Amino acid sequence: MSRPGVRQVTWRALRARRRELARLGGWSLVESLPALLAGYLVARAVDEGFLAGRLLTGLAWLGVLAVAVLVGAVATGRTYRSLGAVVEPFRDEVAAQVVRGALRDATRAGGRPDSAAVTRLTHQMEIVRDTFAGLLMVTRGFLFSTGAALLGLFALAPVVAALAVAPLVAGLVVFLAALPAMVTHQRAYVRAGEQLGQSAATALAGHRDVLACGAQTRVTAEVARWVSAQAAAERMLARMAAIRSLSLGIGGWLPLLVLMVTAPWLVQRGLTAGAVLGALIYVSTGLQPALHTLVQGLGGGGLRYAVTLENILRTCPVPDDQPPSAPAVRTPRRRPPTGRPPAVEVRGLTFGYGPRARPVLQNFSLTLADRDHLAVVGPSGAGKSTLAALIAGLVPPQAGTVHLAGTTVAEIEPADLARMRVLVPQEAYVFTGSLADNLRYLRPDADDHTLEAALDALGARPLAARLGGLGAPLAPALLSAGERQLIAAVRAWLAPAPLVVLDEATCHLGPALEATVEAAFARRPGSLVVIAHRISSALRAGRVLVLDGDAPVVGTHEQLLARSATYRVLVGCWDDSTMRSPAASARRG
Repeated sequence: MSRPGVRQVTWRALRARRRELARLGGWSLVESLPALLAGYLVARAVDEGFLAGRLLTGLAWLGVLAVAVLVGAVATGRTYRSLGAVVEPFRDEVAAQVVRGALRDATRAGGRPDSAAVTRLTHQMEIVRDTFAGLLMVTRGFLFSTGAALLGLFALAPVVAALAVAPLVAGLVVFLAALPAMVTHQRAYVRAGEQLGQSAATALAGHRDVLACGAQTRVTAEVARWVSAQAAAERMLARMAAIRSLSLGIGGWLPLLVLMVTAPWLVQRGLTAGAVLGALIYVSTGLQPALHTLVQGLGGGGLRYAVTLENILRTCPVPDDQPPSAPAVRTPRRRPPTGRPPAVEVRGLTFGYGPRARPVLQNFSLTLADRDHLAVVGPSGAGKSTLAALIAGLVPPQAGTVHLAGTTVAEIEPADLARMRVLVPQEAYVFTGSLADNLRYLRPDADDHTLEAALDALGARPLAARLGGLGAPLAPALLSAGERQLIAAVRAWLAPAPLVVLDEATCHLGPALEATVEAAFARRPGSLVVIAHRISSALRAGRVLVLDGDAPVVGTHEQLLARSATYRVLVGCWDDSTMRSPAASARRG
């Protein structure tokens, strides 16, 4: 999959906000009014006022300049408001790309959650936002301030403008020629820092193993290699800083020197003393600060913007409105057939965590009809949660297939798959918001009456009352693990998906409340798979699947008591005289 580049993303963001940019440019034009008039008004005040002995005239010209400064100050405040209208939506778009990329990688077949996405979404995203805003400000400041100063110089005397422009252009050429190298060395510096941090963290985390294996020299050399790489990158950045200083000297200070050296010649050609002073003001307060801000902004924040955004975009998908540069070959997916309730059919399933690892499931088959209630039990590590992930389509099998409603999970579009099944993991997710918002997450159209009925069905009414009702705000960190599980269970019960998989999703609930929750799901239309935390979940199920590392066994509670030694151990029955009646009575209860 192709990924957008920094230049592509930046220009697309600017083109999408042409109106906001035009407003920013308009206020920037007003803001540059003092830069446009400063030299000219000072020249008039000196020539027509102070040197001519007319004090009031000179002060009047300076008063006009003061008014221009006040108008420019008001416009400066407006420019920042216009800047926010450009920068904040751009930040939101890039953040959305980060979230989509992280979710895509975490939910694709065989994908894993990316914890680094949090860094990209917080620290790196703020760097991009701040540096993007800085780039806009320094670029538009340079364009308008330089343009205003050059217009003022031309109004004073075209020859003065020519003398100032030549070194300014030369300084810009030096800086722009070195800019690609600056980006390259900034990128190398960031990458070296990341590699150094990763190498040092690995060495520290495994220091005991390093000592035990006698690998101190090798590990130290590896860390030292990245220390040297970062030091070399820093030295190159220092050289680039010298080039920036050179461009500032040529473009910012050389025009002042040229004007002072040529001042006698200019006066001989008829230029007044006020005009010479005005030209110096244009250069010292207009051209020189504008060039300095541009060079420091592009050479500092601009490099950080390019490298950081590039790092973010390496993990982001192409936006929906931008087709990939080359057509990708994809296996066609089709929608699940309609008109029949979903069922699960597993055929010849094999899955292991690694090519040489012992398979957790091998040549496993299972059929789950509509309204079936299956409990999956077994010792820790037997593959219960793995089976739940395979059924839900979160991981692909190494061999075999999983069918939902007669269609292979791999052939179902993700959006359709989400409507067909809901998986509730052991670590329940509750987000900051109201209780109603959390419950409606999978069924946005549910009204309050439906939510209250769900709370009653799953025994969650006392929790809702304690929290303050449906409109009560939730702080996930203040909820217990059991409270979060109960909210997630109500949310899943409300979901329209016909298949529900509970992966130890009630392990933090008390036995009585767990029984209430599972009974509510058993009455719910559709099929239910419960990865059991307690053996009581198996007693409530219609069928039980026992995973114990050998051949899986499926049957009713009574059948498994007779056929599976593992199940008898789990139930707690150790002999034939006691294993049936207690279990049967428990099942009736």
